[in-house]
Formats: sequence, C-alpha cells, structure tokens
Amino acid sequence: MNDWKKRLDIVYSTNPDYHYSEETVLEEETRPKEKQLLRISLDKRNRKGKAVTLITGFIGKDNDLQELGKLLKTKCGVGGSAKEGEIIVQGDHKQKVLEILQKEGYAKSRII
Repeated sequence: MNDWKKRLDIVYSTNPDYHYSEETVLEEETRPKEKQLLRISLDKRNRKGKAVTLITGFIGKDNDLQELGKLLKTKCGVGGSAKEGEIIVQGDHKQKVLEILQKEGYAKSRII
C-alpha cells in the first residue's frame, strides 16, 4: 500500500538507492482501570475565562482515551475533547466526573 499522505513533508530524492522508511510510534498498552491514576482539576488558563474540567494521567491507547472522554462528556451532558492523555470536559464538573470515574472502576481517581 502506497499511502502518499504520510509522506507529504518528504522532499524529493535523486538518489536511486533511497528507500523511504516511516517512523512508527508505539502506543503504550492501556493500564487496567484500577491502576490508572487520574487527576481531576479545574482549569481556566488560555480559555478566555471559561472553566473546564481537566482529567490528566491517563496511560494507554488513544482509542481507549477517546472512549472514556466520550463517556464523561455524555454523562455530564457537555462538550469537550480527548487527546494526548488529557480529557477536557466543558464546565465545572469535578465532583460529577469523580463519581462517574469511581462507578466505572477508576478507584485511584482524585480531585487536585
């Protein structure tokens, strides 16, 4: 398969022996729920004065992070995002997020 989108930033080479090799980033396996140390905090920085609930400390695959983010956003009834090991839930929902995480089995979750 020749996926040209992965090579958009590659400059043309005149070397006939050159073979393109892409770097593979290994995703870390998702830790079990009871071993995840999630930290819940309220963040207002760089958000134009709006408060968001920030959940950090997730270790695992991006798909699992997206799934947890979707669950939290749905249960809180708000928007947000999940990327780079962080979940952002719009609004101040620290206590509600903590209760949801504990019901889901994330026993080591805490508000900081």
